[in-house]
Amino acid sequence: MKFATKTIHAGITPDPTTGAIMTPIYQTTTYVQQAPGEHKGYEYSRSQNPTRDALQKNLAALENGKYGLCFASGLAATDAVLKTLSPGDEVLSTNDLYGGTYRIFTKIFMQYGLKFTFITMTDAGLLEQYINENTKLIWVETPTNPMMHIIDIRAVVKLAKKRNIKVVVDNTFATPYLQRPLDLGADLAMHSVTKYLGGHSDVIMGALVLDDDNWAQELEFIQNASGAISGPQDCFLALRGIKTLHLRMQRHSENAAAVACALREHQRVDKVYWPGFEDHPNHEIAKQQMDAFGGMISFTLKGDDVEETKKLMQKFKYFQLAESLGGVESLCGHPATMTHASIPREERIKSGLLDSLIRLSVGIEDKEDLIDDLNQALRER
Repeated sequence: MKFATKTIHAGITPDPTTGAIMTPIYQTTTYVQQAPGEHKGYEYSRSQNPTRDALQKNLAALENGKYGLCFASGLAATDAVLKTLSPGDEVLSTNDLYGGTYRIFTKIFMQYGLKFTFITMTDAGLLEQYINENTKLIWVETPTNPMMHIIDIRAVVKLAKKRNIKVVVDNTFATPYLQRPLDLGADLAMHSVTKYLGGHSDVIMGALVLDDDNWAQELEFIQNASGAISGPQDCFLALRGIKTLHLRMQRHSENAAAVACALREHQRVDKVYWPGFEDHPNHEIAKQQMDAFGGMISFTLKGDDVEETKKLMQKFKYFQLAESLGGVESLCGHPATMTHASIPREERIKSGLLDSLIRLSVGIEDKEDLIDDLNQALRER
């Protein structure tokens, strides 16, 4: 089954009772049993729900994995992964990553004895000097948020496997349409389903996909025992969104390419961060492990003036100033005060995240309108 067919059919069958082609929203907390302990595979909706099951199977198929697990948010999914570690274990993470991930690492799990080391992973060979006997997990984002760094997943995996270290890839920016970490050797793919998978800015959800039987069993136990599960209506919305994932990601990628090129030509723009440029660091690796370059772009203005940056973002008409990304509509954000505000400024600057950086989530509107919007906002007045 090829990818576009998977988005519509994988893990999904018509409702056996009515023949409904759309997976029903099983809005129920519990299920009647024929006798104590005798049931049809469902006991309580924190543990199992048919709508969630369909979505989990669908996501597993998209990532070419055996197991899919859905959670109340991307951070709830991250939380579950970290709960499989023990005090004294160490996680190596890229130093450019989503602010919420940094926050849960440093503000929540450090106090329970986990250690986190944040390093530049664009040269995977440098990882080895940070690995020690306590290193149990390498956490990768690629492309990174918001600097669009590209990390060589195969190279990280090769290094990790020699030491029996698990590799997790946050695949939110790329989605399985553009990049499939498990095929590249990673142990687990993590998603904020809230973003491109849902695709319509109307659901909060996270997901994990993996092949390892024992790790999957452990994560399923945590999913049930901790209870941060996704509700059936949210799962229905995510299933609905995924049916057009391939079409949307094609358009996101095409539009982002046009917007990135237009930004690079503008006299007021200083740097544009987009993996599709031939001179973007690790562009060749991006070409090898991605099928296109996605819909995310970051850029700075000449002069590095924060106030000018804020004024500019208030001039946009189609690029709405808002948190999040990956919806059909175009969004702009100011990472330093929004998505990455929880990261100390000195740490942000080290990774290149200046106070004047603007992040764009390029939607699926007509690209000409988006470029016109950029030009009118950038016009000096």
